[in-house]
Amino acid sequence: MDVIVIGGGVAGAASAIALRRIGAQVTVYEAHADPAGQVGSFLSLASNGLRGLDALGCLEAVRQAGFAVPDQRMWAGSGKLLGEVPRGRRSNDPTLSTTLMRGHLVEALREHAQRAGARIVTGRRLVGATPVGHGVRAEFADGSSEHADLLVGADGLWSTTRSILDPDTPRPVYAGLYSVSGIAEGVPAAPGTFNMVFARNGAFLHVPAPDGTVWWSAQVADRRQPDLTGVDNDQWLHRLADLYRFERQPHAIIQATTRLHRPTLMHTLATVPTWHNDHIVLVGDAAHPVGAGQGASMAIEDAVTLAQTLAKAPTTGAALADYDRLRRARVGKMAKTAAGNRDAKTTGPIKRRLNDLIMPIVFRHFFDRATAWLYTHDLGTLPTPTQDTRLPRP
Repeated sequence: MDVIVIGGGVAGAASAIALRRIGAQVTVYEAHADPAGQVGSFLSLASNGLRGLDALGCLEAVRQAGFAVPDQRMWAGSGKLLGEVPRGRRSNDPTLSTTLMRGHLVEALREHAQRAGARIVTGRRLVGATPVGHGVRAEFADGSSEHADLLVGADGLWSTTRSILDPDTPRPVYAGLYSVSGIAEGVPAAPGTFNMVFARNGAFLHVPAPDGTVWWSAQVADRRQPDLTGVDNDQWLHRLADLYRFERQPHAIIQATTRLHRPTLMHTLATVPTWHNDHIVLVGDAAHPVGAGQGASMAIEDAVTLAQTLAKAPTTGAALADYDRLRRARVGKMAKTAAGNRDAKTTGPIKRRLNDLIMPIVFRHFFDRATAWLYTHDLGTLPTPTQDTRLPRP
C-alpha cells in the first residue's frame, strides 16, 4: 500500500510511524520548508498519549526530549489553592505526564519516522485530490501530482484536506482567547508541578523546567479578535503585566521573562461531519482540534487506531469506516470537556467566585473518577516492524 501523508507535524509524523509499522510505503508532504524547528511553545503529553507513543515505539525518545511533571495545581486569582491532582493521569498510574517544546516533539517523531523508512518531502503544498482508479491523485501547488492508495490529511486546524473532502465543511472561528507564551528566569516555583491560575483576564499556566527556568503561557480572554501583528516583545510584556497585575505569581513571572514566543489566536471548530471517503482520511486537528492539553495525545491515538484498522479490515474503505467509528465518540467527549475548560477561562467575576467555591470539592472528590475514561483508554499494540502484516485491498 502506498500512502501519502499531508502535514509533517505531530499528527503527520505519528501517522507515518504507525503506517510503516504495518508495512505501508509512506511519503510525508509538508508545506513548510522545515516542519520541525522551534515553532510554538510547550505542550504536555498525558498518560494516554504516552501509551500511544509506546505503541509507536518512540516513548523513550520523546521522554528524553522533555521532563516529567507528576502533579497539577489549580489556583484562584487571589492565590487560593483550589485543588491538587495528578497531572494527566489517574492517581494510581505511575506513567508521569511529559512536558516538552512542541518543536522537540516533532523532531523526535520525524526522526523516528525516517528511521522507520518513511520519506519526508518539504516545501510541497497540497491544493487538490482526485480519485483515480482504486486510489487518489494528490495535486500540489507547484503543478506536480503523486498517486497513492490512501491520502492521510494531517494538515492541522486550517486543513486543505478537510475542504477537499467536503467543500462545505465547518471553518475555524476565533474562540475568544489568544495565547502568549514565554520563558522566565529567577522566579521561585515548586518543581514537578504544572500550575493553572484562573485569573481575571484569562488562565495563566506555568511549569518549572529542570534548568531552573519557568515555562509559561497566558491564555487571555478577549471577545474581540485582536490584531497580533506589529506588537514587539516589550509591548506584549507590558500589556500582559497590566492584564495580570492582580495575580501575584503570574505578574512576577511575566516581569522575569527573558524569551517570548509568537502570540497565537485560539480557535474552535464545529463538529466535522466528513472524516473520510474510500481513499482519504483526516487525523488530528484536521478532524477534531480538541484542546484542553490533549491535542497531541489525541493525534497520536488517531495514528495508532488508523494503522490498526488498516491492518485488520478487508478493504481500505472498510478500514476508514472502522477508524471513524472507533474515534468519533471519544474525541467528541473530549471536545465537550475542552469546551467546559475554555468557558472556565473566559467566565465573568460572579461565576468565577462560584467556581472558586465549587472547584475544591470537584477536585477533591470527583476528579479522579471523572477523568478515568480519558486516562485509562487502552489503545492496544501495533505489529512489530518484522511481522508480515496483511494490508487491505484498495
